[in-house]
Amino acid sequence: MRKELPRPDCFNCTHFYITWDKNFPKGCHAFNIKSMRLPSIDVAMTDGRDCHCYTPKATKKPTNN
Repeated sequence: MRKELPRPDCFNCTHFYITWDKNFPKGCHAFNIKSMRLPSIDVAMTDGRDCHCYTPKATKKPTNN
């Protein structure tokens, strides 16, 4: 049986951004799209596969001040 992987989380992707367009508030630089939904959902609906451009953001190390 094939194991289902979770859909990439756009909020943790380096390509994801918030737009100034209130009609299309979420965007993806990799696919050059803006959408009402998360870009990974639009990619899956259009391509039939999960996003293959997902790149996790670098984690920040806590600073000791």
